[in-house]
Amino acid sequence: MLPVDGRQLENVKGELLKLKKKEAADCPTMAQRGQRRRAEETDEQRNSRLAVMGQRSQERRAEGTDEQRNSRLSAMGMQENAV
Repeated sequence: MLPVDGRQLENVKGELLKLKKKEAADCPTMAQRGQRRRAEETDEQRNSRLAVMGQRSQERRAEGTDEQRNSRLSAMGMQENAV
């Protein structure tokens, strides 16, 4: 085996570090993938996604019990009276 000087060892360590950084950059986290996907979506796609979210929210409210609905209406009435 050939002797290795300190400079060669540092070069190898540097190359290994570069490869590790490149590998990490090539493997984004799920959050990063979601951010990238949202950044690439068109306004039409974004509006469609938001409309679906709003519709789901309305459906959840519609599924609430009468008691929950009455409670919300009562709270809204109290807010109006406070103004």
